[in-house]
Amino acid sequence: MTDRVDYTGEGLDEADLAPTPYEQLTRWIGQATAEGVRAAESPEGLALQFATVDSDGAPNVRTVLMRFLDPRGPGFITDAGSAKAREIAGNPRVAASLGWPELFRVVRFRGVAEPVEAQALADYFGQRPWGSRIAAWASRQSAPVASRAALLAEFDRYAAQFPDHGSPDDVPVPPTWAGFRVRATEVEFWAGRSSRLHDRIVFSATGSATVAAIDGGGPGQIPLLDDPAAWTVSRRQP
Repeated sequence: MTDRVDYTGEGLDEADLAPTPYEQLTRWIGQATAEGVRAAESPEGLALQFATVDSDGAPNVRTVLMRFLDPRGPGFITDAGSAKAREIAGNPRVAASLGWPELFRVVRFRGVAEPVEAQALADYFGQRPWGSRIAAWASRQSAPVASRAALLAEFDRYAAQFPDHGSPDDVPVPPTWAGFRVRATEVEFWAGRSSRLHDRIVFSATGSATVAAIDGGGPGQIPLLDDPAAWTVSRRQP
């Protein structure tokens, strides 16, 4: 393991920083997903590393795809019976990161998770390919399965029950279809620089409402990412 890469990214200076974490986030996403920018080794430019803790306090991280983004924060789809959903029910404190190694950029989120509203979930479900909608019925996410053959048998069973007629209404929304949004109290923008002198610019939510939300007052008290008055900015050493 002797090969080293010098991070020759553009960095991130305070003079170029957007006034809100939402604007900076959407700016970076736009640049990362622009045609011709995304490298072949990064086919999923909106992959979130999402971390929870289990009932013993042990961390648990997995990769999910960001399917929602608005000033409330990034959101993703899951199953209501999944490990992540059960762990969020026990402790809503979560962390996530979104990165583009080819651009030497990472965004880190710390905060709490809140459910995505039912209408948004239903609207997104109807946009999925037919096979993906069938898979949502066939998979009991995180539960043990005897074999891949058993999983495929479940897929075939629901495929026969909900045949593809080319309509978004061919497959109903499963009762376990769920999603969560990360309501961040801290958003860090990491930008790689030469000689490992990276930039780390952090937006931190301010006010007693944020503290109350983290301590159980409810994620609705956490400020929106596009409110410039709700965030303070600081720089951390690399």
